[in-house]
Amino acid sequence: MLVNDSVALRGLFLINPKGKVAYSVVHDLAVGRSVEETLRVLRAFQQVEKTGEVCPANWSEGKKTMKADPVKSKEYFSAAA
Repeated sequence: MLVNDSVALRGLFLINPKGKVAYSVVHDLAVGRSVEETLRVLRAFQQVEKTGEVCPANWSEGKKTMKADPVKSKEYFSAAA
């Protein structure tokens, strides 16, 4: 039963081992969710924890990470060019 024509939106929260919300997303009813994207983000957080490096945009498991440093990150960007 809807109260005041309200609808609950679907939300996802990934909480790190320290109890901090590391990722959150809330979907409008018109947009479906992606299990693959959720797993990609979870794997990225695990990779960062393991290596201390950054997972750049569109990173997926097995791809290169980069150093979180303005100078050292140039190595990643020069290889990507």
